[in-house]
Amino acid sequence: MSDIEELQSRIMTAMDRIGQGVEALSSQPVAVDSSELDALRTALDEEKIVTAQLEERIKKLKAAHAAELEAAKPAADSAGPDRLAALDSELQRLRKANDQLRASNAALREANEAGVGEPHLINSAMLAELESLRATRATDMAEASAIMDQLLPLLDNARDLPAGEDT
Repeated sequence: MSDIEELQSRIMTAMDRIGQGVEALSSQPVAVDSSELDALRTALDEEKIVTAQLEERIKKLKAAHAAELEAAKPAADSAGPDRLAALDSELQRLRKANDQLRASNAALREANEAGVGEPHLINSAMLAELESLRATRATDMAEASAIMDQLLPLLDNARDLPAGEDT
């Protein structure tokens, strides 16, 4: 966008200079070739048309950009509650697995203190620990997925912007 604005500025400056030249030629009593004057007026009119076209293009680009942002916003907002519900579900699973792990480890400690090493308690503790690890991983994945769902629309929008343009 800054390139377009820079070009627009340069065109406006050129048009001003051409306008000043036409005024200077019109106010001078010096005989001016009418074909040269017509050529300058034609050039001025062409520059005005180009400027109007560039201004219209800038308006369309800004409107398209605003529309894209508005279109991306509901998608990001609608994905958020679903992902948060999934994340909450995984957190509940993690809490339950950790509670099981604590209970199993407490029973294993009591059996070891009593001098009775029961294999089913060891197996139960191992299974609880595995479930805890799985739940932790699932929670991490749900959290990462929720973050990605929020970032992807922003990244897609940033990728579509021309180089050097700020939002």
